[in-house]
Amino acid sequence: MSAPQAVLEIAGAAKTFHAGKRVVRALRGVSLKMDRGLVMGLVGPDGAGKTTLMRLAAGLLAPDEGRITVLGLDATRQSLEVQASLGYMPQRFGLYEDLSVQENLELYADLQGVPRAERAARYAELMKMTGLAPFTARLAGRLSGGMKQKLGLACTLVRAPQLLLLDEPTVGVDPVSRRELWQIVYRLVKSEGMSVLLSTAYLDEAERCDRVLLLHEGEALEEGEPAALSAPMRGRCFLAHGGSAGKRALQEAALRAPGVIDALIQGADVRLVTEEGAAPPALEGARVEPVAPRFEDAFVALLHERKASRAESVKTSVHEHENLRRDEVVIEVRGAQRRFGDFYAVKDVSFEVRRGEIFGLLGANGAGKSTTFRMLCGLLPASAGSLRVAGVDLRRGAAAARARIGYMSQKFSLYGNLSVRQNVEFFAGAYGLAGARRSERVAWALDGFDLPEAADDASAELALGYKQRLAMACALMHEPEILFLDEPTSGVDPLARREFWRRINALARGGVTVLVTTHFMEEAEFCDCLAIMAAGEILATGNPSEIKGRARAAGGPEPTMEDAFIRLIEAAAEVSP
Repeated sequence: MSAPQAVLEIAGAAKTFHAGKRVVRALRGVSLKMDRGLVMGLVGPDGAGKTTLMRLAAGLLAPDEGRITVLGLDATRQSLEVQASLGYMPQRFGLYEDLSVQENLELYADLQGVPRAERAARYAELMKMTGLAPFTARLAGRLSGGMKQKLGLACTLVRAPQLLLLDEPTVGVDPVSRRELWQIVYRLVKSEGMSVLLSTAYLDEAERCDRVLLLHEGEALEEGEPAALSAPMRGRCFLAHGGSAGKRALQEAALRAPGVIDALIQGADVRLVTEEGAAPPALEGARVEPVAPRFEDAFVALLHERKASRAESVKTSVHEHENLRRDEVVIEVRGAQRRFGDFYAVKDVSFEVRRGEIFGLLGANGAGKSTTFRMLCGLLPASAGSLRVAGVDLRRGAAAARARIGYMSQKFSLYGNLSVRQNVEFFAGAYGLAGARRSERVAWALDGFDLPEAADDASAELALGYKQRLAMACALMHEPEILFLDEPTSGVDPLARREFWRRINALARGGVTVLVTTHFMEEAEFCDCLAIMAAGEILATGNPSEIKGRARAAGGPEPTMEDAFIRLIEAAAEVSP
């Protein structure tokens, strides 16, 4: 009997959850048919229902309504057979960090019942495919983030499935590792005839899929090929060049212009999306030219039609520091080093950041970005070199410097068992705020970050975008001069990222200095200056246009920031011993 052409069919699936007194309708009558041999993407904002749909398809949840068929099996009545037939890699894949790469493979082969006679050949194939062959004896806990994701994928594939489910597999992974993961996915589709359903927060990744399903608030909005979904946006996408007040002021002016539904900084320019039928905006001092649409333009326009855009609700007013001197150096790093035994996590790093500047630190996983951050925040002493923050030498006055900075860590680090309001109150007290001043700042944090409706919710239960808002509100409670943001938007959907960066731009206009790390290369375009790190050293510094210029080939197209990043990293790897 021939295998069914459709590997996954979902008809009218609905799923509701109860969180305390709240009722969450995660999916509302979603239907989907996925043909064999395709890579299909699930795209949508936080809370859209992507993970719930994945878990239904994996037979881990039963729908309240509807029918789900996986590889010809009923996912509700035959859930164990379904789970034995597919591969599923959730967002937090359960690697055992105290076991080696090889031992993790053996454990998952045992769990999936792979015959011992077949294992050696399969392991060799997976290690070659993922580039992990030289590291089979290394503990999983000592792998970089990208290597951990590739090991998780290898463990999922020890028994080759017909259908592979990947729930945001590239979150927190640098561009080089992201590209490698995508090469692996398409190799599996081509060489093993595998079908892949994946969710992603990166819309450039959605463009690589054969088909995409757009979800919002549990409903399916559109399904089709990315190019077909983008085509109706022709004539609605523009690039604004120039503008005497700078790119951030140009972006804000564009967002206030009639008919503009999206404005996104791209290097020195601003990319615009307009309502259907709207004329291109007239922006003082700027030249506005049409450009080809991207899938992200279609995504944002579709959500705007559903009134999902949060841009208008962002309150960007901030206190402007007195006697602002934009040329003042407020972060100065000279020859900084950090050793862990014989290993140099950071070696001879030097750079400086001026007041009101947004400075981006980019690098592959393990490049030394987070270690540099921790040294600048006074959380980790430097082994050598000089670090000054807000005029304070961190060797002598780390505590004094910490009182003048805000820090938002890579992982959500607030108190999950406390409510939103309790976290805000706690950090107000920790920063020494009292009386009317404390009450004023608590109200500012809740209202300014649109948190009143979630004020009594446990922080651990918040959607990722709301966790990000809360963490940023707490970091800004004491109105710091300098803000450190360590991969703050990892895994956050495009709308939440836009909201986040409007706040950052407003802070920079008010004189707050921002140092940020990110794996999302489009965010690097928002920075005034960038430093790209590899193996603890700085490879290149400059503004986004200068960095891209280093990767430009004669007669070739304009490189993206991701192109430039990958070429710089690969060039450094070629010359390293």
